[in-house]
Amino acid sequence: MRRHKRSMLVRNEISAVRLFPTALAGMIAMAAAMGFGRFSFTPILPGMMSGVPLSAADAGFVASANFVGYLVGAVLAAYGWAAGRERKVALGALAATAILLAAMAATSSVTVFAIIRFLAGIASAFAMIFTSSIVLSHGAARGNDHVQSAHFGGPGAGIALSSFMVFIVGLFYHGSPQAWRADWIGGAVYCAISLAAVWWLLPSGPAATAQTGKEPAIVWSRPMLLVTLSYGLFGFGYVITATFLVTIARMAAAGPMVEFLCWLIVGLTASVALFLWKPLVKPLGLGRIYVAALLVEAVGVLATVLLPHAVAPLIGGALFGATFLAITAYGLQIGRKLVPASPRRAFAMMTAAFGLGQIVGPVVAGWMAERSGSFVAPTYVAAVALVVCAALVMPVLKKIA
Repeated sequence: MRRHKRSMLVRNEISAVRLFPTALAGMIAMAAAMGFGRFSFTPILPGMMSGVPLSAADAGFVASANFVGYLVGAVLAAYGWAAGRERKVALGALAATAILLAAMAATSSVTVFAIIRFLAGIASAFAMIFTSSIVLSHGAARGNDHVQSAHFGGPGAGIALSSFMVFIVGLFYHGSPQAWRADWIGGAVYCAISLAAVWWLLPSGPAATAQTGKEPAIVWSRPMLLVTLSYGLFGFGYVITATFLVTIARMAAAGPMVEFLCWLIVGLTASVALFLWKPLVKPLGLGRIYVAALLVEAVGVLATVLLPHAVAPLIGGALFGATFLAITAYGLQIGRKLVPASPRRAFAMMTAAFGLGQIVGPVVAGWMAERSGSFVAPTYVAAVALVVCAALVMPVLKKIA
């Protein structure tokens, strides 16, 4: 009788939360924390390299600092200290993101840039993990896959908006070497507005379940180990293009319009990626979708340096945007499926593995570009890494279908 009453209360609480505002909150939060908090560095970077100035190695170092912070945030989030406080932590992380974006405009020191981006990485990880724990739990409790698709479309929307913002700022500043400072301030304003919207829309916490107590430790089966290793290497393979795509376009003298459009296209394709891949999930299974998206992304990464300069960033950017968030979302979904008793731990540990890959990628790419004079060689390395990611999970496809 008591169990039946508890189940009734759980169902009533879940049904009381409307899914559209919840999905919208997730999309807005992810656009701010990821699209601006993390990925706006990419379109702003060329202006910083010429205006500060920064070398390719400096740029890789600053980018890597952000990913170190992301890793630290993901590891910290794996513990149970935030249970019952997910909403407060998520909102606090969004507020910190706005402040840290504004702080980037107040210095020209590479060391200070790195410290700020490190802290911003922690904020991004907290915002992603704790917002996701609320939004995705309500979608899962109601059996609504559209919530996940909308939620993970948020970073793509933020990427597109950040590209548009940098383009507009460039028009106003007419090539001023200080335009990059206005770019960071514009991102901070956007995140502050987003914070208000998320505060209004986000539910009070994750959907209640009948389970009580802390999640058990992850059981590291062979499939879980291979998927986590693949996901970590994916962090390395994707991040070189994610960090330097606009810089690659500028070094190829593709022109300001191509620079603007390539990152805009990444954002637009990323925002609808999960909706595009979704019809294939049932017939092919999560594992095959994950592998297919990795291989398509490898082609897109190669396209950024192999095709003619006028179209390489556009075609490569489209293929990249159509895959990287889908791989991110489906990889995490596979991890949760393999360890259903510990979904939050799986989410955090896979995000940590992903973060390790991200730390190495920009440093390697910046070092190679500094010595070779271009990002062609690092891009080849990234494409090979993505193919290896796919190969790692091939032996366990049946387990993660």
